[in-house]
Amino acid sequence: MKSYIRKRDFLVISNPLGIVMQGIGVVTLIPILIALIYGEHDLIGFLTFGTFSIATGYFLRRLSSSDKNLKLKHGMIIAALAWLWAAFIGSLCLMYSTNIDFLNAYFESMSAWSGSGLSIFTNVEILPKSVLFLRSIEQWVGGLGVVIVVIGILIRPGTAAARLYKSEAREEKIKPSITGTVKTIWWIYLFYTFLGIVLYVLAGMSLFDAINNTFTNLSTGGMSIKNNNIGAYNSTAITLITIILMIIGGTSFLVHYRALKGRVLDVLRDIQFQAMIIIVSIFSILLIVYAKFTTIDSVFFVVSALSCTGSNIQPISVMANWSDYAKVILAVSMIIGMAAGSTTGALKLIRVVTVVKGIYWEILKIISPIGSVIPRKISGKPVGDVEIREAGSYTFLYLIFIFISWLVLMQHGYGGINSIFEVTSAQGNVGLSTGIVSPTMPPVAEIFLIFNMWIGRIEIIPALVLFKVGWDLLKRIKD
Repeated sequence: MKSYIRKRDFLVISNPLGIVMQGIGVVTLIPILIALIYGEHDLIGFLTFGTFSIATGYFLRRLSSSDKNLKLKHGMIIAALAWLWAAFIGSLCLMYSTNIDFLNAYFESMSAWSGSGLSIFTNVEILPKSVLFLRSIEQWVGGLGVVIVVIGILIRPGTAAARLYKSEAREEKIKPSITGTVKTIWWIYLFYTFLGIVLYVLAGMSLFDAINNTFTNLSTGGMSIKNNNIGAYNSTAITLITIILMIIGGTSFLVHYRALKGRVLDVLRDIQFQAMIIIVSIFSILLIVYAKFTTIDSVFFVVSALSCTGSNIQPISVMANWSDYAKVILAVSMIIGMAAGSTTGALKLIRVVTVVKGIYWEILKIISPIGSVIPRKISGKPVGDVEIREAGSYTFLYLIFIFISWLVLMQHGYGGINSIFEVTSAQGNVGLSTGIVSPTMPPVAEIFLIFNMWIGRIEIIPALVLFKVGWDLLKRIKD
């Protein structure tokens, strides 16, 4: 039997995975500052579990100090395990601070880290501020990607950084090196974070609320510190600022870099930005005309769904009573997503554009004279059969997993439209909900939604690689 992973592979994985675990531990320690500021007593949980993650990472790093032989398969295994570990550490903190059971805590933590924004808490406003901040900073870090954050701060330049970068489904390069690209992304992200906080404060938010809402909306996480989310503020200015932050979060960092360098026209030429404007415009009009949404509501919810943020300005009880037409429009938005190379989830606009144009080019090929050359370019760049095939394959795989979880939710008695809405929200890392997600939902349904959030964040393939390796190890143990 062919073995896909050997003992030396574990040694190759151990060092970078240990670094990621230490980074997760450091993030978990940060809410201690909030606990101290507000005189809360749950800082012991953050200290204990943050230290545990750091210590575990240190132990793994001691196993091997070399990552010279790191290949793409190793990077994907690290990415898949890193998100599971991050959710695990976060869930321990939640269990200590809020006394919820492990499954609900793991769901909440995975939702926060993955930027999904679905919450099992029915009343978040009674939670300690340190817990609210924990969820927000998890979304903020998770928006960039747990592994990406670590590359920018801890991992030295070289092949290992490149493999880890690609393992989180990122291809764009702003600078010649991957570490240079990641650090530039960090500076852009920090700039917009500061800008968002300032705008929210000027619009009347408290500093604590402004920080949390910027963290969650810029990262396209959307998990709010208010029961009614952005609607709790009842402010048109805050609603508009949130729309802007969601669009910023859903736009490629490469486009932001060019815009900040003064090349503003490059933003308008970007195919993903153009597609976003078209979809938001068409879907908003459809909601206004056929679902009787107000203009501001239609734009807000389409941007929220398409950017995979999941922020809302209406209570879940109202959203549950939306027409099926509105739910389907937003479900389609949650499947599409915004730009690759941003904080958004779902399929990404570039894949959708590639698939649609690939079909168009195939039709042209059929009706054109034999021997005709069909130019295939997107934004001036040549597109080959490999890119079209990869976009089509991933889209098919993405929809298959949505279909499976959709069947699971319907089998548990939930309606077809509400089920597909919830599944697309989970796998797209969105967070809009019709009320299916709750602390009393069936465990099997909850586990499937956790799985959807996880594979949606890491873009499926790393999860399949991890499963293949696990299956291989089980066979070796049996043999």
